[in-house]
Amino acid sequence: MTAKVFIDGEVGTTGLQIRARLEARADVTLISLPEEHRKSRLARLGAFNEADVAILCLPDAAVHDIASDLRDLPCKVIDASTAHRTDPDWEFGFAELDQGARARIAAGKQVSNPGCYSTGAIALLKPVVDAGLIAADHPITINAVSGYSGGGKSMIADFESGRVTGGFVYATGQHHKHLPEIVLRAGLTRKPIFVPQVGQFEQGMIVQVPLHLAPGGPAAALEALAAHYAGQRFVQVRSRADLGDRIDPQRLNGTNTMELTVDGDPETGATVLIAVLDNLGKGASGAAVQNLNILLGLDEGTGL
Repeated sequence: MTAKVFIDGEVGTTGLQIRARLEARADVTLISLPEEHRKSRLARLGAFNEADVAILCLPDAAVHDIASDLRDLPCKVIDASTAHRTDPDWEFGFAELDQGARARIAAGKQVSNPGCYSTGAIALLKPVVDAGLIAADHPITINAVSGYSGGGKSMIADFESGRVTGGFVYATGQHHKHLPEIVLRAGLTRKPIFVPQVGQFEQGMIVQVPLHLAPGGPAAALEALAAHYAGQRFVQVRSRADLGDRIDPQRLNGTNTMELTVDGDPETGATVLIAVLDNLGKGASGAAVQNLNILLGLDEGTGL
């Protein structure tokens, strides 16, 4: 028996990537609306009611517009927007978050997909907070660079047309939409300073968290990460040497894998936590498909 899946917003960057991962699968049947009906509330409600799982690939405002519909849907829902990432009524779709995360997703009806930057930041910070290496109110800075595909169709067009010819830093006013989920899901009580950057490459991401720890801090942090993610398929802890002298943000493109490592000076405790992932893979569409597989009771690596 195949599962019926409706991708609401299938022509956007995330939706297209999810569709590409699902359309060749024999265990999934995709429900698709004609172009002229994609914004029709009635047509979309019909697709929601037919589906076993609906995946929302919509702007936050569009998700809020259908909030009342979502509460009454018979199908399970994965929301790829920011709208529900801190909502206690929605399961947070980072299966590697803690030992109970997978079971909560599997039992849930509504799952919120994490953001790309926050996937890397939470993956790095939660284990060191849980291990007591930093306090929940520790002053933290997060630096990150992403490929321009993370900005959606308009930013992709800006780069590919030549209107934008170099990378840039943005959202320095400290109200980036991923900050609330980073604070909540990493177990922080103080909002980090977050400095995101768009690079002049299409796809891929590096997230870095510099920390002042006690002497021996890099080794202790690496040990905390390794213990937290032991046995995980899609989150792998690597030695710094494995990533080479220059860490390539595109090294994991096309995969659902995230690699974590630690560098720094063991004598002073100056430590840098580093995550590499595909912003369209584990940072978006790959994670959505992983969550879909968990909701359907399938091997979570199916199609990935």
